[in-house]
Amino acid sequence: MSLFKLAYEALICNDVERKILLINDLKKYHIPLDINELKVKVIKIPSPGRPLKPSLVDFKGTPKRDRSDLGMIKNIHAICHIEFNSINLALDAIYRFQEMPHQYYADWIRVAKEETIHFLLIKDFLESVGHSYGDFDAHNGLWQMTVDTDYDVLSRMALVPRVLEARGLDVTPRIRKKFKDANLHKMVEILDIIFKDEIGHVKIGNYWYQYLCHKRDLDPIKTFDLLIKKHIGSNLRGPFNIEARLLSNFSQNELDYLEHPELLETN
Repeated sequence: MSLFKLAYEALICNDVERKILLINDLKKYHIPLDINELKVKVIKIPSPGRPLKPSLVDFKGTPKRDRSDLGMIKNIHAICHIEFNSINLALDAIYRFQEMPHQYYADWIRVAKEETIHFLLIKDFLESVGHSYGDFDAHNGLWQMTVDTDYDVLSRMALVPRVLEARGLDVTPRIRKKFKDANLHKMVEILDIIFKDEIGHVKIGNYWYQYLCHKRDLDPIKTFDLLIKKHIGSNLRGPFNIEARLLSNFSQNELDYLEHPELLETN
């Protein structure tokens, strides 16, 4: 089975255990230098493979998550859902964009593998406290951005790793503190693993975004600003985790733009 066919099969698979087995096959896949031989027809995927539960609702309809024991469980479930979606995001990045360099596919196979580890860690922890993935409603915002950027790999690299995943770098320290204060120490350990890996995932997104901007002779910051306006409609909100974003290879100029986007219009 070709690389792209295997990624597609994993992407549309509804059964969680089968999806993970297919990703394990992807991990062992030897990527040939001539990617052109592997190409398959690319189709739009409005909804990726996922189990029947959780039920998907509008963001405003997702469960309220306070600091009660149940509220903290709902927080864990929400993070579990994010990690499951992130598996599909990585698989789609492989399947959909079939004219990238060899290293691109190696990078996104790594992301798919690590997102699978994150999902299983949280899923197992949920089960250890008497709940399962699917017990609470969830929203589909992460996948919607994947659909919205399926027309161009540059837009995908700009807005999924550099916006959605990078937002995780901003909020994880605060979420970690909540779990530490609630004495859910195992979740703190899991978040530390995820945080470290997500720095690498955002770094991969940054690398390929910069690569594509250079290849197309585009200004990275101005291009990013245009894509933010097109797909999000408003400037990104802080606070930003500057240290983590620097580790993931955001430039200082990019960080200055994030904190003061209005200055771009005056230059």
